Amino acid sequence: MKHLTSCLALLLAFTLATSAHQVETRPLTGTLAKIDKSGEIAIGYRVSEPPFAFEDSDGTVMGFSIDLCRHVVDKVRARLDRPDIAVRFVPATPATRFIMVKSGMIDLECAATTNTAERRKVVAFSYPHFMTASRFVSRRADHIETINDLAGRSVASASGTVNIDQINTINRDRQLNIAVIPTKSNDDAFDLVANGHAAAFVMDDILLAAKIAAAPDPDSYVLSVDTLSDPEPYGLLLQYGDTDFQALVNQTLAEVYSSGQIETLYAKWFTSPIPPNGINLNLPLSPQLAEAFNHPVEYLQ
Repeated sequence: MKHLTSCLALLLAFTLATSAHQVETRPLTGTLAKIDKSGEIAIGYRVSEPPFAFEDSDGTVMGFSIDLCRHVVDKVRARLDRPDIAVRFVPATPATRFIMVKSGMIDLECAATTNTAERRKVVAFSYPHFMTASRFVSRRADHIETINDLAGRSVASASGTVNIDQINTINRDRQLNIAVIPTKSNDDAFDLVANGHAAAFVMDDILLAAKIAAAPDPDSYVLSVDTLSDPEPYGLLLQYGDTDFQALVNQTLAEVYSSGQIETLYAKWFTSPIPPNGINLNLPLSPQLAEAFNHPVEYLQ
C-alpha cells in the first residue's frame, strides 16, 4: 500500500510537471509570436504627455507608463528566452493610437489611455495603472468657475479622446452653445487657452495639472472644481483578443504592484521633480489608486 501511494505521488508530480512544460512550450500566438519572429517589441508612446509618456530634451522616451512597460519588456524577454529582444519606440497620438494597436504597428501603447466599455469592443486593456477624472483648465483672469460658465464660449479638447465626447455630450444636454474646438494634441489645446483663442481646455485632470505646472506662468491658470466625469482608470493598450499577451502584461503589473516597486515608481513621477523642467506634481497616492494596486483586477464597468 505504501509502495502504491508512492507511485501515485510520483505519477501526479510527473503529470503536473508535464502540464506546466506543455503550457510554457506551447506554440506562440498573437503578439508574442510576432515579437519572437521580428526580434523587437514596438512600444507606442506620447511625445508630450508627462508624467506618463514623453520625450526628454535629448529625445529619450520616459515616463511612469514607460517604466511599467519596460518591466513588461523584461517579462517578454524571459518568456521567449530572448534577451536580445529590442525595443522600438513609436510615437502615437490620441487620434492614431487605436488604429496603430489594431493594425499591429505597435504591440503595446504605454501612455494615458482611459479604459471604457466602448473602447473594449475594439482593443484590450491591462490592469489599471492610474485613476483620473475629466476637468477643464482656464485662465484665472477669466473667472470661469463652473461648467455652466463655459456657455457661449470656445472650448478645446484633443481629437480621439473621451474628453471631447464628454464636453460634446454636456454641451448638447445642457444646451450651452459651446463652440468645441478639436485639436491634434494636448499641447495645441493648451496653447489655444494660453493665447486667448479658447476659454478652456477639457482633459484628464492629471494631464492638465502637468500642463499647468510646466507653464512659464502656472499661477495664471486654474483647474476647475467641476468634473465632467467620475474617476476612470488608465490602462496599457493592446490588441483585442490576445489573451496570452494580456495575461503576461497583467502578470507583470501584478508583480510590480505586489513587490512594492510601484511605490518607488509612483514617487519618482508624482511626488518628485521630473524632466525636463524639474516640475513636481506633488500628487500623493490616493486611497482609490492604492486599492487598485493592492488588488489589481480587470476594469470592466
